[in-house]
Amino acid sequence: MKFLPRSLFTRLVLVLLAGLLLAQMASLAINLYERDALVTRMGGMQAAQRIADIVVLLDGLPAAQRPSIVAVLSSEPLLVRLEGPLLAVDPDSGARAMVFGVLLRALVGDDRDLRVRVDEQGLPAAMPGPPFGHGMAGPGGRGFGAGPGFMHRQAQAAPAFTAQLRLRDGTLALFSSRQAPATGAAPTRMLISLAVLLVAVLALSWLAVRWATRPLAQLADAAEQLGRNIKSKPLAEDGPLEVARAARAFNLMQSRLLHWVGERTRVLAAMSHDLKTPITRLRLRAELLDDDQLRERFARDLEEMEAMVGSTLDYLRGLDNEEPQQAIDILALLESLQADLAEVGGEVSLSGRVVQPYPGKAQALKRCLGNLLENAVKYGKSAEVVVQDDEHELEIVIRDHGPGIPDDQLEQVFEPFYRLEESRNRDSGGTGLGLTIARGIAESHGGRLVLANHAAGGLEARLTLPRRSA
Repeated sequence: MKFLPRSLFTRLVLVLLAGLLLAQMASLAINLYERDALVTRMGGMQAAQRIADIVVLLDGLPAAQRPSIVAVLSSEPLLVRLEGPLLAVDPDSGARAMVFGVLLRALVGDDRDLRVRVDEQGLPAAMPGPPFGHGMAGPGGRGFGAGPGFMHRQAQAAPAFTAQLRLRDGTLALFSSRQAPATGAAPTRMLISLAVLLVAVLALSWLAVRWATRPLAQLADAAEQLGRNIKSKPLAEDGPLEVARAARAFNLMQSRLLHWVGERTRVLAAMSHDLKTPITRLRLRAELLDDDQLRERFARDLEEMEAMVGSTLDYLRGLDNEEPQQAIDILALLESLQADLAEVGGEVSLSGRVVQPYPGKAQALKRCLGNLLENAVKYGKSAEVVVQDDEHELEIVIRDHGPGIPDDQLEQVFEPFYRLEESRNRDSGGTGLGLTIARGIAESHGGRLVLANHAAGGLEARLTLPRRSA
């Protein structure tokens, strides 16, 4: 099974192709068999008619003139011989001999002594007995079965009809008709006809399979898009019954997910917002403490709690972002972030080019890039930004010169509230949501954000955005 193609479309096409080829081969074999059978039947009818005509002619001639007429009429494929011993007939002769005998009696009359034999493999090159003895000559010097040409042709298997009957005056007449051998080759016209039929059916099958599997591809695309943006456009509920039901179920699932995420987002946002009030009261009460060292500890803890609440609200607002898309000058956006960080002592270098404005959500992308640059400056002291752009995708690479991240934790840092080193995050005021927010914004634009340790040291964040609507 490992050799089967993975695409359902390709599998269906291969199954149809194999079935059509088998059907065409069977049809070709049947046509060839029927053609050969028809040729044989027509040959038997023609031989019977010719034998009947010769019998009528010989009946009307005097006995002295018959040898000369037989010498003229005896030529392949019908050989004629007068006199000779009675023809031996197989009592278990087949259906072909029976049909040939009935046909011949209908033409020459039922009152004649008639013996019929059919040799399915053709006339032998030399048959024993006077009528077909090797080298025996019939009237006019014509031999039955003699001659290299006749023997060469008889090497090919073909039915032969042999009939012996008495003329009106009692003379025995022996007739041997050899049918044209079946060539076994298919005629060109038949092959062309089958080839045209095969190509036409294959083309229609290809269109039918493509038409039938397209909704599955659309459903897969919609599911992938749903993973990046839960508010993506619903599927059209049309087409065949099964496809419409699947689209309807998918849209219902998306609607329920939207309701579930929205409800929990609102609850968490309300809780985070309500936490600001007690945090503010605690801050005021901490200022009333007489112990300076204890007051500073309370102040640091409350600042951290406030930062976590603020980051959580930012994260939840990002999940429910209804910002419209617009054409964004990415270089100008990066330059503004570069200037903001320079005011607080952050060193950021910028290089690269942008082909054209990027269609996206400006505030969301500013937050995404801002989080990445702040992390690079905070933990790596400086940042290098390289922008690469083409007609397919926009790529922004941000590298710092810090200690990097252990390889087994490069994905874990994207989890909400995950912090590599608690002491470092406490000093820097981090909450563990910056990278989570950045990746969520990248995926909402249909892009991806990955981290990797640079070979020369430091951490590299690679943001890739496709050149299409998010």
